Amino acid sequence: AMAQIVRQSKFRHVFCKPVKHENCMSDLKVTEITWDSLFCDVNPKFIALINRGAGGPFMVIPVNKVGRIDKDYPFVDAHKAPCLEVAWSPFNDNVIASCSEDTTAKVWLIPEGGLRKNITEPVVELCGHQKRVNTLAWHPTAANVLLTAGGENKILMWNVGTGEVILEIDGHPDMIWSVSFNWDGSRFVTTCKDKKIRILDSHTGEVLQQGMGHEGLKPQRAIFDRAGRVVTTGFTKRSERLYALRNPDDLDNPVIQEELDTSNGVLFPLYDEDTGLLYLCGKGDCAIRYYELNDDPPYMHYINTYTTSEPQRAIGWMCKRGVSSMENEVNRMYKLTTKGVVDILQFFVPRKSDLWQADLYPDTRSLVPSLSAEQFADGGNAAPNYMPVNPEAAAASSKPKIQAVKKANILSQLAPQVESSAAPTSYKEQAPPAHSPSPRPAQQQQQQASPRRAVVSWNYRILQVADDDMGIVVNPRQQPQQQQTRPTAASSTRSSVREPSPERANPMLVRNQVKLRPRDDRDGMDGPMSAGQKRAAAELERIRRDQSRIATDDDRDSLAAPSSTATPSMSPRMSVSSTMEGGPTNMEELIGDLQRMKAVLRQHERRIRMLEEALADANMQNTYGF
Repeated sequence: AMAQIVRQSKFRHVFCKPVKHENCMSDLKVTEITWDSLFCDVNPKFIALINRGAGGPFMVIPVNKVGRIDKDYPFVDAHKAPCLEVAWSPFNDNVIASCSEDTTAKVWLIPEGGLRKNITEPVVELCGHQKRVNTLAWHPTAANVLLTAGGENKILMWNVGTGEVILEIDGHPDMIWSVSFNWDGSRFVTTCKDKKIRILDSHTGEVLQQGMGHEGLKPQRAIFDRAGRVVTTGFTKRSERLYALRNPDDLDNPVIQEELDTSNGVLFPLYDEDTGLLYLCGKGDCAIRYYELNDDPPYMHYINTYTTSEPQRAIGWMCKRGVSSMENEVNRMYKLTTKGVVDILQFFVPRKSDLWQADLYPDTRSLVPSLSAEQFADGGNAAPNYMPVNPEAAAASSKPKIQAVKKANILSQLAPQVESSAAPTSYKEQAPPAHSPSPRPAQQQQQQASPRRAVVSWNYRILQVADDDMGIVVNPRQQPQQQQTRPTAASSTRSSVREPSPERANPMLVRNQVKLRPRDDRDGMDGPMSAGQKRAAAELERIRRDQSRIATDDDRDSLAAPSSTATPSMSPRMSVSSTMEGGPTNMEELIGDLQRMKAVLRQHERRIRMLEEALADANMQNTYGF
């Protein structure tokens, strides 16, 4: 079989659409320390970022706040030395942990609605490291369990509720760069300055797997994906950035590995376990690359790169509970730029429907922990608890389908349409054969009439026609009855549906029966003149005035010829009209009428030429703006 050219995936066209700056926070002063962490964390309620200031402060701002942040906005006065990292609790959106160079980690309770004044007292202070606390991570399924890694190359597992150490792991030969739990928290992966990647048991601290990571000297990072594979980012010997995907049983040999560029910022992998989307973000970069992880080779599929002109100084990753699921948004990041603006980057899956897209939102981790800290300390493991991303939409879609009450067909109750109301569609219908024994039943007539379409024909209206030369008037009020048309919805147009009639069935009938009347009888017609008749009369009067001015000598001579029915003072129109009333009596009168008609025609030709020249001049002026 031929290889599939286009990979089929619902996330193949994920695109980023940033929120407009006027709907974002601005004027924030992020910390200037040189440390490889994201400096920011976010949940559906708050965004926390490490800001510039004496000691180790960080700010907590409601995530929906818009506009400039005041310089005297309250903050968490957390540490005596620079704060290195902050992380929100996965089970309480008001609890946040921080670690610092002052050798402590602290847990804070943020009041509902945000800070109204500076906070200086933590809920619990974790003092167990001798050097700075490099990084920290919350356990994904057990409540109040926090892991911290210190500068003395020691890892401590804490019961935050009591402030006690559950586990102490002391085996790394050099500085620990990153720690990350797997799906259920039964193990975690670390990267170290000795370039080794280690997978450790969360209960015993035993090293389960170990392998050589990337060869560069700069920091590496590693995370677990949903299937238990390890994604690592780092540098080559030539300081080129790259990423790799590794099986946990063979960490030395990556399944795939790809070099990206020569930038010097550390790549942070941000992973969405619900959809398998992985984002690679670098500090100081202007670009965010994103991929899809699945079980189809090559397992890590490049989707796209979102690029802006502003480099990112800090990045916060929103959990699935905080995205706009009714807009098909699958992920959201909060990117703090060097200009102090929090850009909100929304990643969408394009869908045409506005309905709830259940396939994009499998159940996500809930706020209910699977284990207590004491159960975890006793060696327990448990899968995480899940909740629907949009409970209202999920509840609506999961309701049993209500059996609709069957209603009578409303259309079947309508009276059958009269046969004569439909326009004929063919010649056979216009003239039924003479040998037809009897009319069809009403039911058959209705079935026959149903597929018909109304036939639109021209509405032949007999207008009042004034022949300027012959004085002949056509009277529209003496139309035959068969020319009347029934009103339709399109009666304002020139077309209408014609009523079928016996006379119309015969194609040999005269369509328009026109009665010619003398022009002088027009004044005796009943009713006022129409607008067209008034315009025609005005035009004729204007022509009569003009011809008296522009008539040539030859025309005057010809018009002045003696006639038995006209005098020299009579106009050609009056002479012709009076002549036509009685008709010519001899050849001389006929020749005189013809001469007068030729003179009138010449006058009209000159009038038409003058009007055409005036119209051409007006068109030229309108076109070229003379």
